[in-house]
Amino acid sequence: MPTTHLETRHHELRKSRLVMVDGNLIGNLRSVSAGVSARAYADGYWGFASAPADGAEVAARVQREALANARAMAGFGPRAARALPGAHHVGEQRRAGRAPLAAAEVTARMAELHAWCMERFPGLESTRVLATDEDHVKQLHTDGGARTLARIQRAAVYVVMVGRDAAGEPVELMESVSGIGSLADIDWSVQALAARLDAMHGHLQAKRHAVPARGGEHTVVLSADLAGMLAHEAMGHPCEADAVLAGAVTAGLRGQRVASELVTMVDLAHHYGDQEVLCPVYVDDEGTPAVDVTLIDRGVLSGFMHSRETAARLGLAPTGSARAYGPDDEPLVRMRNTAILPGTQTLQQLVEGVEDGYLLLDTSNGQADSTTEFMFGINLGYEICDGKLGRAIRDTTISGSALKVLSAVDGVGSEMSWDCSGYCGKKQPMVVSLGGPALRTRAHLGGE
Repeated sequence: MPTTHLETRHHELRKSRLVMVDGNLIGNLRSVSAGVSARAYADGYWGFASAPADGAEVAARVQREALANARAMAGFGPRAARALPGAHHVGEQRRAGRAPLAAAEVTARMAELHAWCMERFPGLESTRVLATDEDHVKQLHTDGGARTLARIQRAAVYVVMVGRDAAGEPVELMESVSGIGSLADIDWSVQALAARLDAMHGHLQAKRHAVPARGGEHTVVLSADLAGMLAHEAMGHPCEADAVLAGAVTAGLRGQRVASELVTMVDLAHHYGDQEVLCPVYVDDEGTPAVDVTLIDRGVLSGFMHSRETAARLGLAPTGSARAYGPDDEPLVRMRNTAILPGTQTLQQLVEGVEDGYLLLDTSNGQADSTTEFMFGINLGYEICDGKLGRAIRDTTISGSALKVLSAVDGVGSEMSWDCSGYCGKKQPMVVSLGGPALRTRAHLGGE
C-alpha cells in the first residue's frame, strides 16, 4: 500500500438566503463559489492548496503546490509515513428534487406565512421568516482510483414569532422545517406549518407568564430535538477520531460503559432503516465509501468516526467521515447524521414518571468540549409536578457532563425526530443532521 497520496477535488457551491421582517424583504443573497483543490500526503505530512478557478492547468498547479506544502511541513521534524487504508469509491450521486424556486416565488411564500401569522395571532409584536438553501457538487479524483461525484443539498425555512411578556419584555420562539433538496422540495406551505405554528404561539403565550427555574440538579425530560443536540455536541465531537488523537476523554474509554444500557448512538451515513436520512453521505471527500458508525452500543463506547489517516494511526478502518464544506476547505473528520436510537416510551409516559422536574423542549445555542462537559441555552420549558405539566419557565441553561447525563438516562422515547436546519462548526461549517427520541435523565439547570 503506497505511503504517498494525492486527491483533487472540483467543488461548486450555490447558496440562497432570503430574510423577511414583518412582511418586508430585507435580505436576498444568492452566491456561487467554485474552484479546485488538491491535498497531498508525503513524508508523513499533508499539504493542501486551492484556487478559485478551474481547468487542467489550474488543477496541475494546485497539485504541485499541495505536494510542495506537504514536503515543506517536513521541516517541523521527521514523521513516519503511514499507508492510508480504505477502498476508493467509483460512482455518482444523483441530484435530488425539483428545479429551484425563483426569488419572487420564495418571497411570495414568505409573505403569505407572515400575513397568516399576523391575522391568526393579532397580538404578535413581530415576525421574521428566513428561507435558505444550498447545493454542493463535488467531483473527486484520487491516486487510489476514486472517481466520484458527491452532493450536499439542503433547504430550510425558519419562522420566528415575537411577543411581550407580562412585564413588557420581548419573548420569542422559532419553528423550522428542513430537508433534502431546494426550497422547492420541502413543504413549507401555510397548510403544512399551521399546526406547528399554532403550537408555537401557544408556547409563546405560556412564556408571557413564565417563572424562573430552580437552580440545581433535577430530573429532566429532554425533547427529541434537545436530545439530538446533546448527542451531537457533547458526545459526537469527542468521538471524532482526530479529537480522540488530540486527547479527548473518549480516547481511553472504548469498550467501557459510558451511558445507560438504554442508550445506543449511531452516526449514520445515508439511510436509517429504509429511508434516506436528511444529510446522506455515500462517499466522503477522500473517496472513501461511507458506512454507519455505532458510537455507543447499549451504553458501551464502541467506535469512532475516521478519516484514512486517523484510521491508519489507530489501526482501524476508515468510515467515510472526512468532509470539506467549501471549495477552499480541506477535509476534516465530521459527523453526518448523528442520532440516539429510539426506545419504547411515549413522551407522555416519560413525563408521567417525573414527580418533580422539568420538560425541556428547545435550545437556542450551546457549547461542549472534548471532556463531554456541555452547556446549552434553554428557551422553552415547563415545570413537571406529580407527572403533569405546570408553568412555563424563563430562559435558562442546562449543563453537565454528557457521560453522567447519558448514564443517568432511565427512559427513552419511541418517536424519532430529525432536523438538518443548522450547521456544525469545527474550523469550517458543515451541513449535518441530528436525530433522536426524547430522554429522561438528570442534569443541572441554571436558576435566577
